[in-house]
Amino acid sequence: MIVNEITGLIGNTPMLKLKMKNNKWHVFLKLEKFNPGQSMKDRMALNMIEEAERNGELRPDGTIVESSSGNTAIGLAIISAAKGYRFIAIVDHHASIEKIDMIKAYGGEIVIVENDKKDGEIAVVEREATAKKIAKEMPNAFYPNQADNVNNRNAYIDTLAKELIDDLGVVNELYGAIGTGGSVCGTAMGLKKLNKNATINAVEPDGSIIFGGEGKPYFQSGTGNPSDAEIPDIIDYDIIDNNFYATDKEAFNTCRYFAKKYGILIGGSAGGVLFKALEDINKKSSSGNAVVLLCDGGEKYLNNIFNNEWMTRNNLLDMTIEEKIKEWI
Repeated sequence: MIVNEITGLIGNTPMLKLKMKNNKWHVFLKLEKFNPGQSMKDRMALNMIEEAERNGELRPDGTIVESSSGNTAIGLAIISAAKGYRFIAIVDHHASIEKIDMIKAYGGEIVIVENDKKDGEIAVVEREATAKKIAKEMPNAFYPNQADNVNNRNAYIDTLAKELIDDLGVVNELYGAIGTGGSVCGTAMGLKKLNKNATINAVEPDGSIIFGGEGKPYFQSGTGNPSDAEIPDIIDYDIIDNNFYATDKEAFNTCRYFAKKYGILIGGSAGGVLFKALEDINKKSSSGNAVVLLCDGGEKYLNNIFNNEWMTRNNLLDMTIEEKIKEWI
């Protein structure tokens, strides 16, 4: 493929097929790490910017200000660089050093919000308030507000969903992480256009409160919703059939296993989705096509998920996770 600018390389990511041991399901991993910013958030970053350009919210030489755990900010930084905008990322202590360095490499500026959160807690409220304030006070600035921006969700309806349909024809089960709800709800909307019986499974960290439950700290980044933050407006509960909670141990040890045994480096929330998908599919007696959306790559988590010292310090190593996966695939 030859394109004229980097945005032309967003989308059309590959899939990897896994074989289950105990049933006839065909499991496909959608590897969104092959987007330019190494995550599916490139799709929504591009769509939010282009829609803002079309409706006049974002003007030439403007500044984009957004709250992010890292991946959305990386996507916005890349597109800002390509289109000539200034970009300011509002992050908290939860963002990995690799993500912050990538944002800076693309010319983005970093504002780290002050907060009293613990290591496993996310300062979403503080981030969003800071981003909104900076954008309001700065001339010619645009705050995408990804959690409530319908163009986040719309980015996946006719792109990611269409890619799955073009490649597989029918998707019977979809598994994806849920945070803002953009990727899983948008992809679900696209799939349901052709197959209203597609089952949509959303996975959030254990400790997130999108589907209720007790809020508590978790280390998975860019997914879920802490108890002190509003539920994003773009989550469509009616389109989601099942929800699952992935613990940090399940998520991170899955990442480590797939890196060593399959040569696939994926991020923490992707590991959580993959574990819960394999666990659920293993229980099914039927057959069909199941797609697991792996939202980003593991290259941004080398200093935590793939670091033995960090995993040990936080009591996250658990070999029983690996043994379970070996029983399934």
